Amino acid sequence: MASKRPHMIPAGEVNLDRTLAFELAHVSDSAAIAAARLRGHGDERAADEAACTTMRAELLTLAIDGTVVLGEGERHQASQLYTGEKLGTRKGPRVDIALEPLEGTTLCAKGLANAISVVAIGPEGCFLPVPDMYMDKIAIGPGYPEGLIDLDYSPARNLKALSEAKGIPVSALTACILDRPRHAQLIEEVRATGASVRLIGDGDIAAIIQTTAPETTGIDIYLGMGGARQGILAAAALRGIGGQMQGRLVADRPELIDQLRKAGFGNPRRKYDLSEMAVGDILFAATGITDGKPLKGVKFGTTTITTHTLVTRSSTRTVRWIKTRHANQIQI
Repeated sequence: MASKRPHMIPAGEVNLDRTLAFELAHVSDSAAIAAARLRGHGDERAADEAACTTMRAELLTLAIDGTVVLGEGERHQASQLYTGEKLGTRKGPRVDIALEPLEGTTLCAKGLANAISVVAIGPEGCFLPVPDMYMDKIAIGPGYPEGLIDLDYSPARNLKALSEAKGIPVSALTACILDRPRHAQLIEEVRATGASVRLIGDGDIAAIIQTTAPETTGIDIYLGMGGARQGILAAAALRGIGGQMQGRLVADRPELIDQLRKAGFGNPRRKYDLSEMAVGDILFAATGITDGKPLKGVKFGTTTITTHTLVTRSSTRTVRWIKTRHANQIQI
C-alpha cells in the first residue's frame, strides 16, 4: 500500500487573495535584479547571497504569516531563508513558502542563459516537504492525455507515446537533460531513439517550465535527476500552467532511506505526481535573471530596469507574463 503524503494538511480549503500574486512577482523581480547586478562576474556566492538577502527583505513586507518549508537548508546550514524561518508581517493568511532565490548560480556567474529567481506560496501543507536530496523527474507540458508519461517507462516508450500524441516522429522531439555523469546511460538511450538531447549545465526548474512552450523553447520533455526542492517548485509552476510531471526521491544509500523514513516517507521508491507534490491554491512567480526562454533576463537602462516575470495561480489556472519597468536607483 502506498504511504500517505507526509505531514499532509488539507491545503485546498484556503484561497489566497489574488493581489498576492502581483506582490509575489515583486519579490522575485527584486531578487532577480539583485542577482543580475552580479551576473557574469564569476562570483556564485555573491550573486546567490544578493538574491537571498533581497528576497528575504521583500518577503518580510508581505501581508502573510509565512513559514519557509523548502528553503536554503536547515537552520544550521543557512543564515537566512532556512527551513522553518517565519516571514511576512504575520498579519495575513498562514502560508507555506518554497523558494529558490537564484536557480543557476553558475549560469548567473558566467552570464549563461536561463538563470531565474523563483518563489511560491500556498496554504499550510501544500508542498511535499522533501528532504535535501535528488529527485528523478519526468515532465511535459499541457494538452496531452493524462498518464501519457511515466517514470517507470523506458525513455523509448515515453518518447514514442509523446511523439504519437503530438503526431510527429520521435526524431522531431527534443529532451532536456542535466549534463551530469549520472545521466550518461539516459542520454545514450534517448539518442538511440532518434530524438535530440539538449544538455544543460544547471537550472531544471527553468527547463521543466520550458516544456510548457515547446514551440518557443524547442524542449518537448524533461528527463533525469535534479534537486528535490527544485522538483517541487517546478510542480508548483505546472499546477498553474498545466502539464504532467512525476518525481521519485533518489534514496540510493541506507542513510538516505533512513532519512526519508524519519521524515515520514514510508516507501522510498514511491512515485509522486503533480497533485501530490503541490496541492491547493498555489501562487508561483519566476523572474529571468539572464536571457533565456521563455523568460528574458533583467535589462539595465540608464534610468530604468526591465524585468520579465511568469506568475501563475493553480486554483484558477491563470498564467500571466509580466514585463515591468522599474526606476533605476543606481547610476550605471
